[in-house]
Amino acid sequence: MSELFKKYGYTPDEEAISRQLELIAQGLEKVVTPEVFKQCFSIMDLTTLSPKDTPTSVKKLVAKVNSFAKDYPDWPLPASVCVYPNFAEVVASERSTAQLHVTTVAGCFPASQSFLEIKIQEVEMAVRAGADEIDIVLALNAFLDGDYERAGREIREIREKMDSLSSSLGRKLVLKVILETGLLTTAEKIADASFLSMENGADFIKTSTGKIEVNATPRAAWIMCECIRAFYKRTGKKVGFKAAGGISSAMDAVCYYSIVSTLLGQEWLNKELFRFGVSRLANQLLSAVGQKTVSYF
Repeated sequence: MSELFKKYGYTPDEEAISRQLELIAQGLEKVVTPEVFKQCFSIMDLTTLSPKDTPTSVKKLVAKVNSFAKDYPDWPLPASVCVYPNFAEVVASERSTAQLHVTTVAGCFPASQSFLEIKIQEVEMAVRAGADEIDIVLALNAFLDGDYERAGREIREIREKMDSLSSSLGRKLVLKVILETGLLTTAEKIADASFLSMENGADFIKTSTGKIEVNATPRAAWIMCECIRAFYKRTGKKVGFKAAGGISSAMDAVCYYSIVSTLLGQEWLNKELFRFGVSRLANQLLSAVGQKTVSYF
């Protein structure tokens, strides 16, 4: 048994997880309401991470979000716009309200294959350019080699840099750690990565980069949320959950919403503790509520 499992009193049970996910799938239609769809919309990190991104294309996306409140006055705004770090200043300068956060990937996303000093510097540059939230990738080059100490130290040093910047700049900063669960071949590895990330300062643990073949899955989400629950029980600290990669339909969103609701409860069903990283979901949620095809974003 992993030392982390002993510490937090949790071991993943694949059979029980499969049974619970089957029950979730069977009950999704009972969860669906316009209010749930709108709640899912409000926790989106509306994302563009394309090689074709330009300042002009990012400005157009932010302009769409800025006009959204006028065009859909009974809908909430998304939680943030998520971009590459070099576009943090564009989003920060173009957004019409600070309620729309600036999220950037950083730390040599998506592979996290570089020197720690470079990762820390990129995080600092993104924050100074206006990022409110930083999404980094767990150092799998250490984690998959069994070097949990080094993998954890990278998160911890980035967290320390962000805390220092938060103090000097006078604003709250959020750190999300991407586990890349599609590359973690067992439930035990997903759980270890979850606990390791939370112990070393993650405000959120996130499933995936969206840049590999297997991204978010309900199984990975269930394990991660069980770990969040165990961590909270042991430490009293609430860590958020972010599902990202391949979440493109309204019912996909409702599935993850149901997992979080079942395991973590109503307290987690808000943008402070639950996010979707998405590019296509926004239009699907608008279409589901409007019962017609909507291509707003």
